[in-house]
Amino acid sequence: MPTPARPLKLAVIVGSVREGRFAPVVSRWFSERVAEHGAFETEVIDLADVPLPLALPAVSPAIQPDMDRPATMAGLTRALDEADAFVVLTPDYNRSFPASLKAAIDWHFTQWQAKPIGFVGYSGLSGGLLAIEQLRQVFGELFAHTVRNYVSFPRYYLLFDEDGQLRDPEEPAGSAKRMLDELVWWATALSEAREARPFAAG
Repeated sequence: MPTPARPLKLAVIVGSVREGRFAPVVSRWFSERVAEHGAFETEVIDLADVPLPLALPAVSPAIQPDMDRPATMAGLTRALDEADAFVVLTPDYNRSFPASLKAAIDWHFTQWQAKPIGFVGYSGLSGGLLAIEQLRQVFGELFAHTVRNYVSFPRYYLLFDEDGQLRDPEEPAGSAKRMLDELVWWATALSEAREARPFAAG
């Protein structure tokens, strides 16, 4: 595994904004795994705290390097710009991912390019895999690299106890470590590649 020349920055994006959401429990658990792993400086981006208009500004048919955004989105844009890697934490709603997450993605373009993305999913039956597979297609269109390993919590309401602790933590923790190891490799390699030769979509 390459040794990073500087600390790698990981942005963990909490995609659910629904009232009564379970996302904070999963986010807290995953943040603890990232801290244990030790390879990243982490910033948690909770989309419930970010105003995300669904109406995007007009653009020309050509690929745009960037777009005008509301001032209230500046913190989100900064965090995405600075990140070397991302982990998207998502449920699936009606066999897809939340509209809040799609809005955050669509308001940005260059911020995703040539950076690796991992996923943590949770839902009743699929464990978020239906949302994750769709997100792989979306991020591929934005020139990002989605890593193979992921974390999934099917029937999450049975897996966590009343205190938000996993009843059987060993397997999910192993999945998280494998995904983070993979993200370290790709984040290091792609960061070095972007510094040596800035990415140009075409």
